[in-house]
Amino acid sequence: MEIPILDLKPQYQLLKAEIDKAIASVLESTQFILGPEVEALEREIAQYLGVKHAIGVNSGTDALIIALRALKIGKGDEVITSPFSFYATAEAISRVGATPVFVDINPETFNLDVNQLTPKITEKTKAIIPVHLYGKPAAMAAIKAIATKYNLWVVEDCAQAFGAVYYGDCLECQGNCDEKLIGKYVGTIGHVGAFSFYPTKNLGAYGDGGMIVTDRDEIAELARMLRVHGARKSYHNEMLGYNSRLDSLQACILRVKLKYIDQWNQQRRNIAETYNQLLANVEGIILPKISKGHVFHQYTIRVLNGKRDELKSYLAERGIGTMIYYPRPIDQLPVYKDYYQPSPIANQLAKEVLSLPIYPELSWEKVKFVAEKIREFFEV
Repeated sequence: MEIPILDLKPQYQLLKAEIDKAIASVLESTQFILGPEVEALEREIAQYLGVKHAIGVNSGTDALIIALRALKIGKGDEVITSPFSFYATAEAISRVGATPVFVDINPETFNLDVNQLTPKITEKTKAIIPVHLYGKPAAMAAIKAIATKYNLWVVEDCAQAFGAVYYGDCLECQGNCDEKLIGKYVGTIGHVGAFSFYPTKNLGAYGDGGMIVTDRDEIAELARMLRVHGARKSYHNEMLGYNSRLDSLQACILRVKLKYIDQWNQQRRNIAETYNQLLANVEGIILPKISKGHVFHQYTIRVLNGKRDELKSYLAERGIGTMIYYPRPIDQLPVYKDYYQPSPIANQLAKEVLSLPIYPELSWEKVKFVAEKIREFFEV
């Protein structure tokens, strides 16, 4: 039995008629960049998330860069973020001329450890970028409270978390979070949210794409200028910007898919719950906690006692695809490692994490097969 970590074909087959019709409509219109389809997607995502503004850009990376530029963050500034994420999170900070400052992660959530946040704040700190890693909302109540106290911007990296909902900082709610935040979608809690529509995401296009969301008019206006070469109107450029326009073909595909995102996220949660049931009490692994609002972009276990790579190979030999997100923390990548000491927890988890197959169409039989092979490995 071959089980890839991700298979996009079943989803396309399910939506083929709708997607093909949408694409044909764009081709007939010959409006390929921005235009009515992008505007419609922006309205629909703003309505879905409950925000005032949604601005389509050409990638999740550009969403972060443009968000930081719109907040006027640059040279001499510091931005706090997690070392356990995709490189683009820190890269965006460096690309605007600011300095990334890394705060280690919570080993249970894989997200930034808020208890280590305040000591990293200096007079140069201008923003915090929490990452909702693997689809699990970060501890936004604590992050927002700290940001308010120190007058910092909050830019949410939601690349892996479209449709995730915040229900409190604790894995099992203690009832001590800001009630006004409970039930809000990630990306709408901070000052700006940045989303990726890379094809593998929960809401994925058939190419690159991204979105910036905010309730602040001035941030939205700057973001819209920055995505089109720093201009409010053609041939009237006011600042150095980017060519970061979302194209209409990606927008029309995303509009079709948006209608199904809640269903797909629930299917991911169901698969995660099944994995947890089938892998319960297996010694040598730590399973992710199932918390309300988590959309499981990845289902990631921790493999203890140095056996992660051996388990990965064992599963591959049996036709099961897995991935390591991420084998090296950002602060230890070649571009940064000479400037930062390792973050102990992120460094440890980088040696332990293993993501198992998960996508909405993954059958119960295949989930069961994966779990059986993992059990076999630890019983040998």
